[in-house]
Amino acid sequence: MRIDERLPFPSVGTDPQSVRQRVEAMEKVLERLVVIPGINKPVGLDVILDVVPVVGDIAAAALGAYIVWEAKNLGMSKTQMTRMVGNVGFDWLLGLIPVIGIVPDFFFRSNTRNLRIIKRHLDKHHPGTRTVDADARAIE
Repeated sequence: MRIDERLPFPSVGTDPQSVRQRVEAMEKVLERLVVIPGINKPVGLDVILDVVPVVGDIAAAALGAYIVWEAKNLGMSKTQMTRMVGNVGFDWLLGLIPVIGIVPDFFFRSNTRNLRIIKRHLDKHHPGTRTVDADARAIE
């Protein structure tokens, strides 16, 4: 058994499988941390941080930028990177709207969109990283 199989958190390697695990974990924290009872809608740190004006939006955008940084290290195309940066930027701008900025952020999940872009890239260029994902329906 490898050491990273026993760890409860993703590996710190630079191989595509490790990157995939880290990005999936970060997306889950940012978009699907807890489920709101009654409506069964998952929310994450991205929405929760929007409660704190400006600072929370900046922190959420910085965490979203981490996913983009991981994608850059995978060698993704400039077009894909531009879409991902646009997703994070649009999410950030929506979150800056006082009080009602939480509502669009609740529905526009930039990190989930970016995860989909990364997964498509990994599935095409690194097919060995594909995994059977029990949460696939939640993402799609």
